[in-house]
Parts: sequence; structure tokens; C-alpha cells
Amino acid sequence: MLNNTEIQSLIPHRYPFLLVDKILELEPGKKAVGIKNVTANEPHFQGHFPEHAIMPGILIVEALAQTAGIAVSVNEKSESKLGVLSGIDGMKFKRKVVPGDALKLEAEILVSKLGLIKAKVTASVDGQTAAEGEIKIMMTDLNRK
Repeated sequence: MLNNTEIQSLIPHRYPFLLVDKILELEPGKKAVGIKNVTANEPHFQGHFPEHAIMPGILIVEALAQTAGIAVSVNEKSESKLGVLSGIDGMKFKRKVVPGDALKLEAEILVSKLGLIKAKVTASVDGQTAAEGEIKIMMTDLNRK
């Protein structure tokens, strides 16, 4: 299990864009399972939607991508590399995510070679699938223009 401080040592995201609160399971280079505690005071809920707060789908995808990034960052750790979301395939949203939910984030690494990571991802709340699909992450060189 990884806490918030340990997560921040693996990925560069910080509040308000760090969307993984803890990691429950980690198989480096293969799989990560994390939790995002969804709270009413998050900035996106001021406009999405004030009377009926729903976590934006793209933020669910970002939380899943961060979870996948954590799974590979143990092996790919480099100060000059940054993982950026480069593709979303077959993503389906099946349930609203609202304040008070504990969003379970699961990422299974399917491919990790030549700087390309492909992962099968699932987000769920109380055992109900909220989103699922595949994402691609490209490791970029920060020293290259």
C-alpha cells in the first residue's frame, strides 16, 4: 500500500490535479489498484454541475491514467521522463461518480515497451463499474524540444 506522499514521489501531479489518494495494490510494471475519495469541495464541482455534482468523465480517465502511471513508474523512474496521456480507446461510462464516493481505480498494464504504455482500466464505486476502457501513455523526454 502507498500513501499520498509515496504516490507523489512516483508521479509529478499535485493538488488539485493529483487524483489518486492511495494505492491498495501494486505489482510494479503490471498492475495498480488505487482509491480516489471524491469530495464536494473539489473545484470542478463548482461548475459541473452545482445543483447535481457529477465528477467529469475526463477526470475519471485522468485518475485511471495516474494509476497506470504509478504501476509503471517504479520501473520507468527517470527525472527526465514524463508520462502523458496519448490515447483513449473504447472508454465507456456506466455510472455517475458523485461527492462521497470512494472511486476504486484499477489499471492492468498490457504493453510497456519503447516508451509506450497501454493499460486496461476500470473505475468502480461499491462494486459497480463507473468507467472502463483502455488508455495509452507515452513516455516523453523532458530534455528534448
